[in-house]
Amino acid sequence: MGQIITFGEVLMRISPRGHKKFIQSNIVEFYFGGTELNVGISISNFGGDVKHISAVSEDFIGETAIAYIRQFGMDTSSIVLSKRPLGVYFLEVGAVIRPSLISYNRSHSAFSEIGPEKVNWEKALKKGEWMHWTGITPALSQGAFDTLKEGLKLAREKGMAVSADPTYRSDLWKYGQNPKEALSELLNYSTIFIGGVNEINEVLGTEFGYGNDDFIEASKQLMEAFPTIEKVFDKIRTSLNSSWHKIRARMWNGVDFRETEDLDITHIVDRIGTGDAFAAGLIYGLQHFDDYKAMEFASAACALKHTYEGDVNLATVKEVNSILDGNITGRLVR
Repeated sequence: MGQIITFGEVLMRISPRGHKKFIQSNIVEFYFGGTELNVGISISNFGGDVKHISAVSEDFIGETAIAYIRQFGMDTSSIVLSKRPLGVYFLEVGAVIRPSLISYNRSHSAFSEIGPEKVNWEKALKKGEWMHWTGITPALSQGAFDTLKEGLKLAREKGMAVSADPTYRSDLWKYGQNPKEALSELLNYSTIFIGGVNEINEVLGTEFGYGNDDFIEASKQLMEAFPTIEKVFDKIRTSLNSSWHKIRARMWNGVDFRETEDLDITHIVDRIGTGDAFAAGLIYGLQHFDDYKAMEFASAACALKHTYEGDVNLATVKEVNSILDGNITGRLVR
């Protein structure tokens, strides 16, 4: 298989241990992550060939971040260095009826100053077969938007598949770009849409509901508006409380609607990066299985991520397939 390309910010996560609030503890732990990086590492854990493109700080923190990425076997040759600091976010992990809280410190980060002149896309995509992007990156700065657009344009010229997870977070779009117009422009270079009616409504300006019929109609209208999009996959989360969720998925591939069964997650260890785990499972799955099996694989990968601390899904293909085979009791494996 060809190389999978991810492009996005590398962040450091800082959090008190366990479920404590910052005011309760002066001991914290840190993890490296970032939406697109989480996807790339998970695919690499599945055995994929992945390159991550980003900008990190030119100091020992940036060096540590690159070393962290390399330990998963990923290609870091297109990561550039910056005089600005690495982006950071702070997390207080919730429990039961208390939600988790996140505060970002990324507005003047190393990645925020990236621009098209800093990435040699022709060289970066030389072995590329698939490129993945999310709505987080174009929201961060004009330079990030322009750089991503240039990469996507070349990826499509090369015939690469492009998956889009156009996550919309209103508090990130602060540099004057219109989110709807920006995301729509990037979707013109995309072939796989990872999102549900919320994301489709945001892009199309529609008001579809959450039922399956609305999802199908929304998907059809999305494909009409963006003819390059071939398939739509939606992860559905049912939250009973902060510690107990259910995960399932549904799809429309232009011909068939399919839906998976719920996977019950009765005790969440860490839910950060679970949507990224779904995207990674789907990308890997679509390269190896039919659409429905790929969606099942993605849903199981997402569910497993809830059991790992940190931003990244550490599950292997064997472990995901074990869940698909019905081994969900957590029984000791000898």
